[in-house]
Amino acid sequence: MKFHFVGIGGIGLSALARFLKKKGHIVSGSDMRNTDITRGLREEGIEVFIPHAAKNIKDDVDCVIYSAAIKKDNVEYKRAKELNLNVLSRKEALKIILKDKKVYAVAGAHGKSTTSAMLSSVMECGMLIGAISNQFGSNMRHTKGNEIVFEADESDESFLNSNPYLAIVTNCEPEHMEYYGHDLDRFYGAYKKFLEKAKIRVINGEDEFLKDLDLEAIRLYPSKDIKRVRYIIKDGFPYTTFELKDLGEFTVRGLGGHIALDASLVVLAVLSLGQDVESIKEKLKNYQGIKKRFDILLSDEKRAIVDDYAHHPTEIEATLKSARKYADMMGYDKVRVIWQPHKYSRVLDNLDKFKTCFKDVNELTILPVWSAGENRVDIDFKEIFKSYNPKFADKIKRDECKIELIKNDSCIEEIESELIIGFGAGDLTYQLRGSE
Repeated sequence: MKFHFVGIGGIGLSALARFLKKKGHIVSGSDMRNTDITRGLREEGIEVFIPHAAKNIKDDVDCVIYSAAIKKDNVEYKRAKELNLNVLSRKEALKIILKDKKVYAVAGAHGKSTTSAMLSSVMECGMLIGAISNQFGSNMRHTKGNEIVFEADESDESFLNSNPYLAIVTNCEPEHMEYYGHDLDRFYGAYKKFLEKAKIRVINGEDEFLKDLDLEAIRLYPSKDIKRVRYIIKDGFPYTTFELKDLGEFTVRGLGGHIALDASLVVLAVLSLGQDVESIKEKLKNYQGIKKRFDILLSDEKRAIVDDYAHHPTEIEATLKSARKYADMMGYDKVRVIWQPHKYSRVLDNLDKFKTCFKDVNELTILPVWSAGENRVDIDFKEIFKSYNPKFADKIKRDECKIELIKNDSCIEEIESELIIGFGAGDLTYQLRGSE
């Protein structure tokens, strides 16, 4: 079949495109600009058009799949409708793509990409996730078997279309509440429906919602089940070592209590699928982390530059604890944060938490909001975050071992020592890598 993806450069949609290409289908797509993802797709034999244009939609396409960011006035969406083609949202397409698979689905507000990548590594099976696995060099892994790990997205209830055989839920902190009409009953109800669809359920038993959920499930209680957590540096990378229940000691790449929690959920899930504990311990060591999750771009005796996808205050706070540990282990005195806020709605919905999540930071730089298609909202960041005495820049520029803060096309400061960590789900990742 011929598939065309509108918004193919998105991390979730690109995984589906790669998967269908590996299955032998003819795949094309379009996006607004060239990125590392679109360049990678071309290298894999997928035709990618830049930008969106009506002429990109051919009348012999069997199915057009569009991302959640695509509006109904998009020129390609409109052209596909004019041609009476089969047009599906990503959410709708999941029913078709995953219907015959044995799906191990991972959901949660935080940690689902990491947990999904770990699970695929240990299970040695296929994978469709919203991040780039360092181990597999992609957000997609195709294997001959019928098993596949799927990162299940709650932002638009698309996880309800994931056909889960096994469901892992890391946590249920309210997110994307604009989609749910700020209705908590609807939000939590979606998680319950997701779990009800699975034959095997593995959940964080200390989550505020999950702890009272009346469903049969394997429950992890982090405060009592995870013990003797410690951190080491091996070959320049941080690792977390911990004991889980009476199962012995486990070691996994990454830094922080949240890494031990994600790995513990994976261990319990894989045990439920029949693997023995010693095999799991060895396979867990193969996990190499994922891009943009405490992604160490540079590290030496003077400095480190770290890229992290965290864009919710809970994620930022947890990652900053890891950053402080890493700084102490490496002998850095200061932690400097560059924050690119993601979406006006997220900032406003979580404003009180954002005010406090940077408390362990020595220096805070705030970039313009990455709107993700939202209309501009005036937010007085200077006043709201005045307790941090933040710096403001239009963008940053990576120059080898230093970071330049750019304001009005001029460098206002150079940072070239200590631990520098960037937080955001926008284009900050490319700026930190010196590719934009």
